[in-house]
Amino acid sequence: MAREQYVVGIDVGSSAVRVVVAQPAVADTGRGERTTDRDPDVPTILGVASEPMEGMQKGVITDVEAAVSSIGRALDVAERMAGVPIEHAYVSINGSHIMSQNSRGVIAVSRADGEITDDDVARVINAAQAISLPSNREILHVLPQDFVVDGQEHIHDPVGMTGVRLEVETHIIEGSAPFIKNITKALNQAGVHVEDFVFAPLAAAEAVLEKRQRELGVVLIDLGAGTTSMVAYEENSLLHTAVLPLGAGHITNDIAIGLRTSIDIADTVKREHGTALVAEVKANESIVIEEESDSRTPAAEGSGEQETVSRQEVVNIIHDRLEEILSFVDRELKSINRSGLLPAGVVFTGGGALLPGVVEVAKKQLRLPAKLGTPSMMHGLTGQSDDASFAVVYGLVHWALEQEQRSGRGMQLKVPNVGHTVTKMRGWLKTFMP
Repeated sequence: MAREQYVVGIDVGSSAVRVVVAQPAVADTGRGERTTDRDPDVPTILGVASEPMEGMQKGVITDVEAAVSSIGRALDVAERMAGVPIEHAYVSINGSHIMSQNSRGVIAVSRADGEITDDDVARVINAAQAISLPSNREILHVLPQDFVVDGQEHIHDPVGMTGVRLEVETHIIEGSAPFIKNITKALNQAGVHVEDFVFAPLAAAEAVLEKRQRELGVVLIDLGAGTTSMVAYEENSLLHTAVLPLGAGHITNDIAIGLRTSIDIADTVKREHGTALVAEVKANESIVIEEESDSRTPAAEGSGEQETVSRQEVVNIIHDRLEEILSFVDRELKSINRSGLLPAGVVFTGGGALLPGVVEVAKKQLRLPAKLGTPSMMHGLTGQSDDASFAVVYGLVHWALEQEQRSGRGMQLKVPNVGHTVTKMRGWLKTFMP
């Protein structure tokens, strides 16, 4: 299958690397017929892979060789399933090195008759990114929030309007250049060229959020292993982004410390017996764990020393750490005056969100509706690969397909990596138009 017939998303997380190969929606044959009887507007998943990630902590590469090996294993599985070589991909990026800020751009409309064109929009967005950055920082995204035409505010799409002065409020997401280069190096050594990096929760939003939710006001929380990242929307515009230095891995660490056991056993205890709902656990419930150094599973049988621990103690640890993570989320919402004030509530993605009770605790602490995000429909999306932990990688596929549609250049999808071209600016603008 030619490269032009498929796109690839790679979610490089702290605990797992996930790969999805997808075929775009079926095109018309030119004779008024479709090539298959499936829905022509829905992409088809050709291959899916998920492998444990080594060599990365909190979104940052700490061991290039280990990271290359982990990425390579996931690529091999996805290639065998899809039957195509993976050479180019859209890749997620996350981590505590990601920061954001707002910036304003102003230009004079170029045409004599005052009609605003796509070129004017591209110029004003380009003007907004003229900010002072340290040499070790790099802009990832410049996201339009609102346009202003001759003092008239809250304009989502100024193209075709008439005016003299065009302004734009943008949200700029930046990352550490050395960290970006290290991730790029690991992917290149694994045989993949990075078409573009996408901030992980933005990709997840592409897969799980509906237009109505963005209009009403919603916050997406991507609960990963090393970090928790979030994006908030209102009136179909991006309000805020943040990366919090806590994640589901910290819950595992707390359990290991509280039970005085290994990380592997603590992780299994969390997955098999964990919940964030203290009220659902009886005081006399217990867990038998096997303290053998190479054991990875709690068991009531087998060799090695065994210890009985209170399940309520484990649940209290999970609940307390989750409340702490959510308190950081609420603090971010307070910083933009949206604490408890987003009608569409909270949508959770990420592997950490699969822990029972996360949604219920969030409803209470954030005072908002909450639910798990389910990736939007694609053919072949079955089994465990359709849960919230796959939201980012499926969002990358949506992202890639939308870039292709905007470019008007067929299926080549050759968008410069972390560049600041006019084409990329236009694509971002259209993402946030109603």
